[in-house]
Amino acid sequence: MSSKSSLAAWLPLARAHPFELKETPQWQPQDNEILIRNHAVAINPVDHALQTQAWYPLDYPTILGQDVAGEVQAVGANVTRFAPGARVLGHAVGMSTKQAQHNAFQTHTVLQTNMATEIPDSMAYAAAAVIPLGLSTAAAGLFQPDFLGLPYPTEPRTAPRAQSLLIWGGASSVGCNAIQLAVAAGYEVVTTASAKNFEYVRQLGATEVFDYNCPTVIENIVRYFQDGGPAPLVGVMDCINFSATAFCVDVVRRVPAVERKFVVTVRENFPTPPDGVTVKSVFGLSIKDNPVGKAIYEDYLPKALEAGSFVPAPRPLVVGEGLESVQAAVDLYGRGGISAQKVVVLL
Repeated sequence: MSSKSSLAAWLPLARAHPFELKETPQWQPQDNEILIRNHAVAINPVDHALQTQAWYPLDYPTILGQDVAGEVQAVGANVTRFAPGARVLGHAVGMSTKQAQHNAFQTHTVLQTNMATEIPDSMAYAAAAVIPLGLSTAAAGLFQPDFLGLPYPTEPRTAPRAQSLLIWGGASSVGCNAIQLAVAAGYEVVTTASAKNFEYVRQLGATEVFDYNCPTVIENIVRYFQDGGPAPLVGVMDCINFSATAFCVDVVRRVPAVERKFVVTVRENFPTPPDGVTVKSVFGLSIKDNPVGKAIYEDYLPKALEAGSFVPAPRPLVVGEGLESVQAAVDLYGRGGISAQKVVVLL
C-alpha cells in the first residue's frame, strides 16, 4: 500500500468547512486491531454537530466518522478471528482514542476487533455501514450493568421473558437497533414513531407503536400500560435527543415497573428527574472497554446477521461516491428531514 493510496477527509481546524482531502500515513494495526479498506461509510448527526459546533474536544487536524464497512487488509498481533479478505463492519473508535487511524472518513481505517463483525457475502457494504454507531449506543444503554443491565441478546432469540421495554424513537438509528436487540434478548418492545414509520418498526419487532406527534401520546402510553396491555416495564430508552427525555420520565414514573424506574437517554443534558426515577446519558463508544463490545460484535451479531434475524437498519440512503462526497453527505443532517434512513457514501 503506498501512501498515495490512503486518503482522508481531514478537518484541519474546529468548525472548518469543507473537509480537506489529504493523504494519510500507512496505518498499521496493533494488538487486537484490524486494518480495513473502507467500501462504505455512514454519516450520523453527531458528525454534523462535531464539525459545525465543535462541542466535543478533539485534537486538530482530525478525521471524523464512526460507521464503516469494508474488507480486511491486515491484522495485528493476537488476532485470530479475522483474516485478510474478510468482509466486515465496524465501529471506528477515534472519537474516544483521538487517534486519526481510528476514524471512518478515509480510505483505510483501523478497527478494534471487539468492535467489528464479519458480514454475510450477500450483504451490501452500504447496508452494513448503517449498523455500528446505532448498535453500540443501543447496546450500551440496554446491557451495561450501570444502565438497564439487561441480559444479552442471543441467536436463536431468547424465549419471551414476560417483561417489556419502551423505546422512544423506534425509527431512529439507535431505535432501530434497540428494538432488534431487545427482542433478541426476550423483551416485548413498545415504541414511538411518526405514523409513516409504524409498519417499519413493527417489522423490526415492536409489538405496539404510538405516534409521538400526537398531543396525547403520553396519556395514550400510560393508559396502555395501566390497562394491562404489555408486560411490566423494565425501563425506557430515549433515542432521539430532543424533548423526549421528559416525556419518557413522565411515562416511567406512572406505569407498572418490574424493579426500578430507569430512563436511558442519548441527550447530554436533561432536567433533574423526580424522586424514584433514574436518568442516565449513554455514550456508545463506552462498550469498547468492557465485555458488552465482545458480547454484541463477536458473540451475537455475526450469527444474527447470517440468520437474517438482525437486519441493517435504518435503510441506507446512498448519496454519493468517494471521499469528495462526504461533506455534502454531512451537510444533509443540517437540513433535517431524514427519517428511517441513514446517509451513506460509497468508497
